Amino acid sequence: QLPAGSLQLTLYQYKTCPFCSKVRAFLDYHGLPYEIVEVNPIMRKEIKFSSYRKVPILLANAGSPLQLNDSSVIISAIKTYLVSRRNSLEEIVSFYPPIKTVTEQGKEVLEYENKYWLMLDEKETKRVYPVKEVRVEEMKWRKWADDWLVHLISPNVYRTPKEALASFDYIVREGKFGTLEGLFAKYVGAVAMFFVSKRLKKRHHLRDDVREDLYEAVNEWVKAVGKNRLFMGGNQPNLADLAVYGVLRVMEGLEAFDDMMVHTDIQPWYQRMEEVIQKTGV
Repeated sequence: QLPAGSLQLTLYQYKTCPFCSKVRAFLDYHGLPYEIVEVNPIMRKEIKFSSYRKVPILLANAGSPLQLNDSSVIISAIKTYLVSRRNSLEEIVSFYPPIKTVTEQGKEVLEYENKYWLMLDEKETKRVYPVKEVRVEEMKWRKWADDWLVHLISPNVYRTPKEALASFDYIVREGKFGTLEGLFAKYVGAVAMFFVSKRLKKRHHLRDDVREDLYEAVNEWVKAVGKNRLFMGGNQPNLADLAVYGVLRVMEGLEAFDDMMVHTDIQPWYQRMEEVIQKTGV
């Protein structure tokens, strides 16, 4: 438990972004209060203070103000801070330096090599991860959520023109849009994302029916958790549970989510996650 007010957090987000949802799931589970600033995805003036132009961005004040970028870095750094009191949050964040890399498409991006590591000493590591395999497993599945699962969301929620329109209706309802801007975003965005989803489908080598990839991935996760554990973390969720839950949660209320619940074995685990986050959340 942190003393009240010792960590002030502001999350800049799009509500329907899976990476932002991951961060919210983590903060809620750990009972950390935070303010939300919903960013307008067209103008993005709410984050004009930042040279980093993506969301989520977390502004954290634990004595001095600090900006944390990248959902997995945010989660690893804050978790390290909660477990270990040896270093300031500023020092912890410095352990995750950004590295400029170039993608296959020739685009320059920032990468964080060690973003799935918690920066703990031997004693703290033993406390969080009693055996080495537990840490290896958590890191593997956190990476899987970022590198694979998240790429199945857009092709599934924009799979047909009807689904694309329903998704954008939800995005506009939950997001920060003016009235005219919202109408424009809903119809133009739905058409655009329907075609983008086809491009993503090709880029990630998905099947003709992208639902099959979603079902397979979700069942792969359920199998990894296994029948003898409530969560991958055992009796309580670990960072992999929170990441997978955060990614899948953005489909709630959409056809893809309902189909996933019917055609996979995810429901018992998903309901346990909902319950435990509601119980521990603020």
